[in-house]
Amino acid sequence: MTIIHPSAIIDPRAEVAEDVSVGPFTVIGPNVRIGAGTSIGAHCTFDGHTVVGRHNRFIGFCSIGAIPQDKKYRGEPTRLEIGDGNTVREFVTIHTGTVQDESLTRVGDDNWIMTYAHIAHDCRVGSHTVLSSSAQLAGHVHVGDHAILGGFTGVHQFVKIGAHSMTAGQALLLQDVPPYVTAAGSPAHAAGINAEGLKRRGFSAEAIRALRQAYKTLYRSGLTLAEALARLEADEKTAEPDTAAALRPLLEFLRQASRGIIR
Repeated sequence: MTIIHPSAIIDPRAEVAEDVSVGPFTVIGPNVRIGAGTSIGAHCTFDGHTVVGRHNRFIGFCSIGAIPQDKKYRGEPTRLEIGDGNTVREFVTIHTGTVQDESLTRVGDDNWIMTYAHIAHDCRVGSHTVLSSSAQLAGHVHVGDHAILGGFTGVHQFVKIGAHSMTAGQALLLQDVPPYVTAAGSPAHAAGINAEGLKRRGFSAEAIRALRQAYKTLYRSGLTLAEALARLEADEKTAEPDTAAALRPLLEFLRQASRGIIR
């Protein structure tokens, strides 16, 4: 059953599925689609060409689908897509994309996006991530699955954050963060691997040992990035299947790192 507070303003062209609840003083624009089972609290604004999936929770005072904070934006019909099962806390802002990229901002499934977090235009946020309070993503940032950003983490535009990585509070990311790596400081430096998180997600002891060794190769061997990558590629070829599968995302990320990696 759809429950819409009388003070909510929903454009008749918007598509709001069954079993959606909309709180007081929320505004939903004409090009918005809201999936079944989604709950929207008070004083939220949904604008732009925005698609929201099923069973999301928007607690209140969110701005979802506003135009990009980009001076090059000229009113193009760019998009925002949000998946299923996300929790979006108070005062979160998520903007649509720009034509300078793929005209799309994308948020995956089962993310926990905490108060005052900001996801700028053209970002790609994977699934099962945590953006702690006041985490700030500039434009074109990519965040991998299961990544955790500590409170007040600031991310420079075009930075890529690998899967299963983790940042400390107030980290400043100016370069890419490889998968599995923890980062701290301003500017951020590598501080080990996210071993506890990997254990919770079912990584084997052998895979975690291999990732610890990969971290030492990457950060403590004195090798250049190219040399470290070559050594890790050799290790992956001789590794057991479980270990090789864990190493593979790291290798793929390093091959594509566009801004260099934190060191």
